[in-house]
Formats: sequence, C-alpha cells, structure tokens
Amino acid sequence: MTLDSQLSEYFHETDAIRRGVKPEVKSFLDDCPADKVFWLVNGTQLKNLQELHNALREMEDPVFIHHANKAKNDFSDWIRDVIGDIRLAKDLKRVRTKKGMADRIAKRIKELR
Repeated sequence: MTLDSQLSEYFHETDAIRRGVKPEVKSFLDDCPADKVFWLVNGTQLKNLQELHNALREMEDPVFIHHANKAKNDFSDWIRDVIGDIRLAKDLKRVRTKKGMADRIAKRIKELR
C-alpha cells in the first residue's frame, strides 16, 4: 500500500468517525451474499440498501403490504439479520408507509457515505 493510499484511507476513516460512522458500518452499504438476497413477492431480488430504497419508491401497494403490515415487517427483519444495521432495522419497525421507509433508508444511506 502506498503512502498516498494509506493517507487517503486514514482521512476517509477519520472523517467517518468524526461524522459518527464507524468504518465497519460502511459494509451496511455493500451487497449481501447471494444466498441472503431479499426476494419480493413479485420476484424482484434485492441485494443492498440502495436497491431496497429504489424498490420502495416504485413498489406497488400489494407488494409492500405483503412484506410490511401489522403482523410483520420483512424489510426491517432483513436489514437486521442480513445487512446488520440494527439502528435502521429498529427505526423501520415502526414505519407503515413506503414513502416513510424509503425516506428513512435514504437518510441512513447518506449518513453512511
């Protein structure tokens, strides 16, 4: 690793820490393993938070209701169990609309970048 790349990594991590984001949580933005992808009831496959955010913005109501209703919240469970972002998962557990979920995910993605 060159000195330039070491310095770049150091300053990137320092900036993340200053903003309250630990470097290891950056992995929350990564693709999940192929065997852990989220399958929507309509057959759409999601492998990261950005794809979930995009899907929520375009998702039809019956698909959303299948995955998030009074009995369950598959999105929150997947984020907790697969992505590993406990904070976002807890936040989404209380959200009941597509727009609300998409907005909170967008905010979290921005925090993590």
